[in-house]
Amino acid sequence: MKPLEKYNPAVIFLYFLLLASLAMFAANPVMIAISVLTMNAAAVAYSREGLARSYVFYAIIFVLTSLANPVFSHNGVTVLLVVNDNPITLEAVLYGVMTGFMILSVLLLFRVFSTLMTSDRLLYIFGRAFPKLGLLLAMTLRFVPLFGRQRRKIENTQRTLGLYKDENAIDTIKGKLSVLSAMTTWGLENGIVTADSMSARGYGIKRNRTSFSMFRFERSDLGLLLIVIASCTFIFFGIATDKLKTDFYPRMQLPPFSPYATVCYILYAGLAIFPLVAKVMENLRWKWIRSVKS
Repeated sequence: MKPLEKYNPAVIFLYFLLLASLAMFAANPVMIAISVLTMNAAAVAYSREGLARSYVFYAIIFVLTSLANPVFSHNGVTVLLVVNDNPITLEAVLYGVMTGFMILSVLLLFRVFSTLMTSDRLLYIFGRAFPKLGLLLAMTLRFVPLFGRQRRKIENTQRTLGLYKDENAIDTIKGKLSVLSAMTTWGLENGIVTADSMSARGYGIKRNRTSFSMFRFERSDLGLLLIVIASCTFIFFGIATDKLKTDFYPRMQLPPFSPYATVCYILYAGLAIFPLVAKVMENLRWKWIRSVKS
């Protein structure tokens, strides 16, 4: 098994797209639990930088999503309490929690995705057919970490000059707004410069243009592609035929553990854990090579 980033970018893109689609459309607690656990482990394995801050953001999104559903939806028969004549039901709470975990799994998945899918990989996928879309996606993924580094740089510079103070809440808000203003100006200018630079180099012109790529479609890519498509087709059929359906209203009812559902869970677990297994195998291979050479 070769490292995940060594596979063809189109195969990896399709893999993450189908995996995210399964997590969103299945609405199955077992599959969502598998996705959260495996993607969290993969996020730790692939990119630990800034993960603690991301966890804070993920926790806020999870809490808001979990609380929003029982506040606005009052379906269900198991009433936990009544607030202003509005019942808060157990089923609505459980559905909100499941939705929160589903969003959490997708966020973790896209964190791993952004680590693997660099700008050149996205341009390889979309550059020929959709050059503007490819450039937009590449710039977006590039600007997310770039914005974070630039924000810290501007904030540290303003602190050094004495322009940024956080002695009280008002000074903190003023400092944050000043950094935001500088970041907005810098981001717009940087985006325009990047787009003009790409246009000047002939990117996206209507005439036939040559292109070079170091990515090749190999047998291992074909094998992974066939496995992903076959497994996802099998699972999507189970979703379409309600073999994996979970009912929350009026009472929560989990899908029966039929042989078909069990196979779907095994296939989904195999797909979801693949990035982690590939990373672990890569680390073990590297340690073995170092031990042999030493």
